[in-house]
Amino acid sequence: MNDRRRDTAPCCAPPDGPPAQAMFPAGPEAPAQARAYVRDVLAHDQKQLDDERLDDVLLVVSELVTNAYRYGTEPDDSLLVAIMTTPDRVRVEVHDPKRRYPHMRNESGERSRGRGLHIVDALAARWDVDDRPFGKAVWAEVDR
Repeated sequence: MNDRRRDTAPCCAPPDGPPAQAMFPAGPEAPAQARAYVRDVLAHDQKQLDDERLDDVLLVVSELVTNAYRYGTEPDDSLLVAIMTTPDRVRVEVHDPKRRYPHMRNESGERSRGRGLHIVDALAARWDVDDRPFGKAVWAEVDR
């Protein structure tokens, strides 16, 4: 585990009103839907991300949503994706109904899965998991 994860105070205060959020049916199409949603939200942000940072945020979204639908849901469940921004960071949260925490797997050339959290860890300034009344939220913050 790396030290960046333990600083759990959120980087981003919610904007006036609720944070931008959307629900998606859990399934293999959820990562693409979530990426399109986040891209649209960020297109309306006052401080635009450069293309490289936007790609980083979208990859983090894809990895978190993929983990959530594969390991944090049952058939007919939904995922909540929330996005918040500050002038310095973009925070993405993915909520699912299971309390099972994700964990980084040892790297292996023999598996085609298991690299998602390594990617998130490499791209995010910090990330962690928060318990929710009905599940958990995995969040990551990417510096602008």
